[in-house]
Amino acid sequence: MAISRHELVCALDTLLRPQDVQDYCPNGLQVEGADRIRKVITGVTASQALIDEAVRREADAILVHHGYFWKGEDPVITGMKGKRIRTLLANNINLIAYHLPVDIHASCGNNVQLGSLMGLSNLAPAKGVKPEGIIYTGECSEPVLASEFKARLENKLGRSVLHEGDAGDRLETFAWCTGGGQGYIEKAVAMGADAFITGEVSEQTIHVARELGIHFFAAGHHATERYGIKAVGEWLSSSFDITVDFIDIDNPA
Repeated sequence: MAISRHELVCALDTLLRPQDVQDYCPNGLQVEGADRIRKVITGVTASQALIDEAVRREADAILVHHGYFWKGEDPVITGMKGKRIRTLLANNINLIAYHLPVDIHASCGNNVQLGSLMGLSNLAPAKGVKPEGIIYTGECSEPVLASEFKARLENKLGRSVLHEGDAGDRLETFAWCTGGGQGYIEKAVAMGADAFITGEVSEQTIHVARELGIHFFAAGHHATERYGIKAVGEWLSSSFDITVDFIDIDNPA
């Protein structure tokens, strides 16, 4: 079975509501390909490796969290970007991307998915932070040692995690923002969270954590953002009679 490209994009727009957020890139269809969609490949980033895998699997569309045409980037279609787009066009593959809408969605979003993966309860968007859902909060049913929580993260994500704080402290309340969300650490402090989790770390983040007394975990940009687009793909598969496969292209960042 197959659906039209228009039907696919409209369904995703209805689910993710990109019109509700101001983003750093266009959300939705970025490169036009086949009119009829039978197979969709989902992944975190529209890298050449993901495109090549989509070609190998004879996909009609790629759905990603990190697509193209970011604000401030060189607009010319040359070099690496040129090769990626030529491969899409030559193989009639649609590229569909949603950035912030996939971070903040209430059921499929990166933040709520990561909270569930961490085994936290009372998951909720942080109040007073826009767009709503860019930071989530939650808690453990019982306080957990910081060292045990770090081990939990590493086990769930399959990678090493940077932790700043006393390993013997007990943590109960958490705030997090997947990906490159380290700049929100002071908002997490203002919320009274015991710990803040994100993907990346900057030099100043460690000083903020030490001086303001909050535990900080950097668990990887890619690793913390695998689960939103995967959940959106699973929603597509359950909503339409099409094949949807998630491909995880390893990235240690």
